[in-house]
This record gives sequence, structure tokens and C-alpha cells, in this order.
Amino acid sequence: MVVTGPTRETTVLVVDDTPDNLALMVGLLKDDYKVKVARTGAQALRIAAGDPPPDLILLDIMMPGIDGYEVCRRMRAAPASRDIPVMFLSSLEDANDKAEGFEAGGNDWLTRPFHAVEVKARVRSLLRAKAGQDAVREARARELDIAREIQRGILPIDLGAASADSGLDIHAHLEPASEVGGDLFEVLRSSDDRLVVAMGDVSGKGVPAALFMAVTVTLLRSVSRRAGWPDAILRSVNEELASRNPRGLFVSLFCAVVDLTRRRLSIANCGHPPPVLLREGHPPELVFPATGTVAGAIPGIEIRRRTVPLVRGQTYVFYTDGVTEAFDPEGVQFGYERLLAALSASATAPAADVVHTVVRAVATHARGAPPSDDLAVLVMRVP
Repeated sequence: MVVTGPTRETTVLVVDDTPDNLALMVGLLKDDYKVKVARTGAQALRIAAGDPPPDLILLDIMMPGIDGYEVCRRMRAAPASRDIPVMFLSSLEDANDKAEGFEAGGNDWLTRPFHAVEVKARVRSLLRAKAGQDAVREARARELDIAREIQRGILPIDLGAASADSGLDIHAHLEPASEVGGDLFEVLRSSDDRLVVAMGDVSGKGVPAALFMAVTVTLLRSVSRRAGWPDAILRSVNEELASRNPRGLFVSLFCAVVDLTRRRLSIANCGHPPPVLLREGHPPELVFPATGTVAGAIPGIEIRRRTVPLVRGQTYVFYTDGVTEAFDPEGVQFGYERLLAALSASATAPAADVVHTVVRAVATHARGAPPSDDLAVLVMRVP
């Protein structure tokens, strides 16, 4: 990796309430950098939150209103400014003062009076370090973009093709909480008269969950083509995952096999949230609770299946706990009651509309709060 030095477009923000100090620092830096100034802590916070933010902040401590320590603490708490390097410029020399500055999030400290050559050297050093960190972050972002594309490619793209001539209306939606996630769904034709529908939620988030998710989807596809019943599918997946799982990850899995000839639906549930059944003239209800523990943790778990008729007019809503465990800004969970209430008028709606109803209800409840987990919804309607 090659890290280049600062350019003339590199921006340094100087924060000081004394005009002479500002003039001195601007004079030292203006030939090498774009220099912005702030005379109060509040003004500094506004500039630090701007787009683009400054590359480096030289921060006085003793200012009216918000002092330099508090400015630094607030910047470290804000996503837009948490990574901007901060060098304190102060006449304070006591070790406790310096310690407070570093604990507030400062990267360096320069005591007045100082020499111009030292100021410039420390500024260059901090900017080189930031350039290196930025390069690493950009490389990681590119890798995560690739990982996200690969993960999206693993999931089924054309649900209509998988369910063609089945008479079923199927639609799905997935939102990872970060760049990549551990939620999964699958819809595949295991034979002419059998359709396999599965949904899962890997423990954790991020890259480890995404890798475990990819392995789980691959196993589901392989096993579904040779195992006829959902309990047998999940049992085989569990054994494979448990035998090669050094990190101790696990996945909740729901699997349904639709027998299109006999018009039957067989299900097995390894620790996954119960689906919602929608029927015209009936309130939404939770059905098919877990018949086994989560998959991948230990071998030999007991998994049972249940078989019911495939009834016209019924809709099944499968989802991950990113739906029920979504939080609003006050920390209140969306929960099962809100999910059932949101679906109360969806008994006759197309699958795509039902998915949209769930996603919209969760977003309305969250009111902009960041997601606590990945979210996936899959709806299967029997027209």
C-alpha cells in the first residue's frame, strides 16, 4: 500500500478564541494546506460535521462556552468526526491537563510557546497517519462492497422461476444491518412436484455471519435435492455445520416443503421465529413454533416435522428476528403484537404487498433508529 503525503486541498481547522493565535497558525499553514478557522467550540463542531470534514483539527482548550476537552469528546461521539485527528494547542503544561486531553480523544499535544518547525512536523505526521488510516478504510470498504455483491448473488434472484407453475405467489426482501449480514432465504424446486422454502438467521452480524450464511445456503441447496422432508433437510444441514464450526456459530432455520401434487405443506423449525398465517375472516396467528433447537451448535439434535393441507387463500409470512426485535429510539421493540396488528388487513393481499407492509411497519416503528439486526421477510401465498 502506498500512502501519499498531504496536498494543497488538505484542510486544517484551527480553533482558538484569540485572534493573534489564529493569525499565527494560519500564517504557518496557509502555504501548504487549506486552513479554516473557528473562534468557538460550537462553531468548530459545526465545521467538523460538515461535508467534507477537515482532515486535521488544531484545538485550543481554554475557550468561552464549550472548552476544547468537551469539543473533542463530542467529536469523538459523532460518526462524521470521530476519526479526525486532533492536536491540542495550549499553554497548559501540567501532566493532568494533558492526560485529560488524551482521554477526551486527542491525538497529540503541543504546548505554547512552540517553534514553527515543530508545528509543521507534527501536522505532517498526523496527516500522514490519517492518510494511511483512510487508505485502509477505503480498501476495507471496497472489499465489503465485493462481499455484499457475492452474498447477494448467493441468494435466489428469480423467485418467480423457482415457483413457476406451482400456483404459489412468493416474494422476499432482505436488509443487512451492516454491509453484509447473516440472514438468508431460499426458494428452490427440488423436483417437479416439490418446492422447498427456507429462511434462516445466523448468530452475530458482519463478515463471520455472512460466511456462515453462505455455507448454510450451499448446504440447504445440496441437501434439499436428495432429502424429501424438511426435518431430514434440517437434520443433514445441522450435522454438516456442527462438524465444521470452530467459531461456535449457529443458525435458526425454518424449512417448508410444498408437495404440489398432494397439496400438502410440511414444515420443520430449528429455533426460528414462528411464521404468521393469514386467512380471510380470521385474525393473523403465529403458527409452527420451533420443533428443534438452533442448527450448527451441536450434532444429533431432535427435529420434528408437521404436515398440514395446502389451503387456497392462505398466506404464510416468514421473517427473521430483525423484524420483531427492531427498536425505536426509546428502546421499545417492535414485537409480535405489532407484527400481527400490521398484518391484520393483509389476508387477501398479494405476496409483494404483504412484504412491503411488514418492512414499512418496522421502519415506521424504528423512526430512523439504526437497525439492531439484519431483517428478512418472505411471504408465500396460496391463491
